[in-house]
Amino acid sequence: MQLEFLDRAEELTRIRKVLEAPEGNLAVLFGRRRCGKSRLLLEALPAGHSVYFVGDDRSSPLQRAALATEIGRLLEGFDQVVYPDWEALLKRWWEQAPRGAVLALDEFPALVAAAQELPSLLQKRIDASAGAGVHLVLAGSSQRMMQGLVLDRSAPLFGRAREILRIDPLPAGWIQRALRLRSAAAAVEAFSVWGGVPRYWELAADFDSLAKALSETVLNPLGVLHDEPQRILLDDLRDTAQAASILSLIGLGCRRLSKIAGRLEKPATSLTRPLQRLIELGLVVRDQPHGSRARHEKRSYYRIADPFLQFWFRFVEPNRSRLQAHRIDAVHADIEARFAPHVAQAWEDLARASVPRLEIGGRTFGPASRCWGAGLDSEPLEIDIVAESEDRKALLFGECKWSDDAKAPQVLAALQRKAERFPERGSRTALFGLWLKRAPRSCRGAEVLSPAKVLRALER
Repeated sequence: MQLEFLDRAEELTRIRKVLEAPEGNLAVLFGRRRCGKSRLLLEALPAGHSVYFVGDDRSSPLQRAALATEIGRLLEGFDQVVYPDWEALLKRWWEQAPRGAVLALDEFPALVAAAQELPSLLQKRIDASAGAGVHLVLAGSSQRMMQGLVLDRSAPLFGRAREILRIDPLPAGWIQRALRLRSAAAAVEAFSVWGGVPRYWELAADFDSLAKALSETVLNPLGVLHDEPQRILLDDLRDTAQAASILSLIGLGCRRLSKIAGRLEKPATSLTRPLQRLIELGLVVRDQPHGSRARHEKRSYYRIADPFLQFWFRFVEPNRSRLQAHRIDAVHADIEARFAPHVAQAWEDLARASVPRLEIGGRTFGPASRCWGAGLDSEPLEIDIVAESEDRKALLFGECKWSDDAKAPQVLAALQRKAERFPERGSRTALFGLWLKRAPRSCRGAEVLSPAKVLRALER
């Protein structure tokens, strides 16, 4: 089922502005697979003046012939010639394409893998045809290669792009509408599995329940998403085994570098670069306690950034053998027994993400983070949400609960006691927020945030 085109209004506007300019421009889109780059491109390309082509793993002569066929739909006779090399094809395109025409090359890294000279040839045509008014759009899922093509100073296309857009997963606020879910709580549960990847939403929309969608697309060894993490890692990493091992350990609860290194029987220093690469790709996040001014590795926690990968490495990877033996129902029963804590972690992440988009106690706040460490009494202190107001005169303390029986007054009282022990409060005003699955309309002394309110905030 194809979803309606959701969000991406700013990206769409920026691409269209580039393609409407009188001079020829280059635009570059990159981001992890299935996040909607191709859909965004197709929405942005002007009808009747565009050639859209998707690269693949075939040899260059076959890909040139396929591209010539697509160009032939716009330029009559273009596909009646056998082009001996890419230079001949690109030269004719730039010479004959009408002003305002767009050549969009999707999955560009696949084209470059078969023809490493392509970036240099495109640079040559861009520089030689600056006044021709012919536009070029390059898109790809290999973030490493796409960034290298336009951001590396030694790359042929460095400095040529008018727009470089990273296409990230959609905000959580759109999933309820996309999957036509009746409640915001169900939307949070769905987001804890699918994250913000539009293609996953499309696949889930074909089923009448989250359980059925999981069984058929993720747990079943024949499911389209059963091996999805491996495909994601192959797009950008040479050593996928080490990356998968790190993600697996983080998914199972090893969140400190020392624990990850110990389980892998490697020195911690050898994991610094692999972890940093996973962070750059948006797959892992390094958390530090609120107020940390510099990176302290011993105080850092690592977590998987993407909800789908978190779910997969928590529930699928440890059960691969059972799933291969088609013990899908047994694995699903185990997931149901441990699903609430998984959703609770996703709820915490959504709650923190919502803070800068909300007004609480008449104030707005900067980014929120967790607090852990020692309190004023030297005893351990953990607070789900701490954020400083934009005017720096107040601190927001928040607690997140994903349970049906959480009582707001009791949760607030416990949070207030924690706030009294917070070491950096000083003279700043303390404000309180409760992010609850089943939220009462009000709670004296605190702002109560429901799933519906959080998701509305996260549509922006």
